[in-house]
Amino acid sequence: MKELELLLDHYWVVKDDDKDVFYRVKDSIPEFKSFLNEKLGYGIIINQHLIKLEKIPGSAESFMGIQEFNHPREYVLLCLLLMFLEDRSRDEQFVLSEITEFIAGNNIGKEKIDWTQYSHRKHFIKVLRFAQTLGLMKVNDGDDQKFAYHDDAEVLYESTGLSRYFVRHFTADIMDFANYQDMENAEWGDLNADRGVIRRQRVYRKLLMEPVVYSQGTEDVDYDYIKKQRGLMEADFSKYLEYSLHVHKNGAMLVVPAEKNIQDGFPNTKAICDITLLFVAQIRESLSEKKLQINPAGGITLSRVAFDEQVAVLKEKTGNNWSKEFREMSPVGLAEKLVAYLEEFKMLRQLYDGREVEILPLAGKLMGSYPEAVTKGSGEN
Repeated sequence: MKELELLLDHYWVVKDDDKDVFYRVKDSIPEFKSFLNEKLGYGIIINQHLIKLEKIPGSAESFMGIQEFNHPREYVLLCLLLMFLEDRSRDEQFVLSEITEFIAGNNIGKEKIDWTQYSHRKHFIKVLRFAQTLGLMKVNDGDDQKFAYHDDAEVLYESTGLSRYFVRHFTADIMDFANYQDMENAEWGDLNADRGVIRRQRVYRKLLMEPVVYSQGTEDVDYDYIKKQRGLMEADFSKYLEYSLHVHKNGAMLVVPAEKNIQDGFPNTKAICDITLLFVAQIRESLSEKKLQINPAGGITLSRVAFDEQVAVLKEKTGNNWSKEFREMSPVGLAEKLVAYLEEFKMLRQLYDGREVEILPLAGKLMGSYPEAVTKGSGEN
């Protein structure tokens, strides 16, 4: 994997994890620094401990949260943990009760953390595991999983000193922000800045950070930029990342060579990914049989009931080849999983509070099927 890809694919590169990789990335930065600065507007933090590329999206999307988190409280707990770690130097040790006492005495928002509640402890364990995985802290002794069942459980931790580089630094006071759009606007600074530069960096970021960039119509200045600057953008992404740029009437995307095996890409080795490929193949089959129609925007609109029926048919036809988790899952449960996964990759959006769904154009570029030997062996017709 190229050094630039390492910076894009990982939160940061830590020297203690792999010195050879750290110095290889550090030495290669001059090769792509101009691309990062001019085309993406990204800065790089480099010090004796880590290298971090400040990966800021072109626009906020729902799938851009921390994948391990599924509740707002976990983000609150992470912020409080970062506040605690802020005063801890590298290699400084502390115990779990010090953290929990600090959090109990400091609130963010209206909700107060109550360690007597099992759900609060479970959410915090998830935050602790995330912090350890990222390298913000490490366990020296004990098992924090026990905290789920005993609020007096103790664990000895050690600070790595990396937490101070975790949070992005804003040029404006975030206490003045009312919503996430204010954060996006602050990124571009003075509104009188060169709008051409702003548009260029926003579009490059969108292509790099999103599964697909859809056209929003004739007035979409970002998509117009992609169409007009396609040749230049193709050359940039090919030179620095070896990615190809696909531009269609309704959407544009970067396609990553399969051998690169980036994190969180599509397709991947997850069972739900296989089911997704089978599902979109079934949708294409329904289109060819005139059972479904493409709407003017290039998508397919279905009632949620019709979508669930499609999922049930797929499970009946191919479910014997799935993993145990999905074989035993109800069609309704599977439909929920599939909707969430398709939304994550911008292949679907929900309409009218979920009463309808629109299968988006990206889904039309993908499909999958089992080898004939597999389908025969499972007894599938």
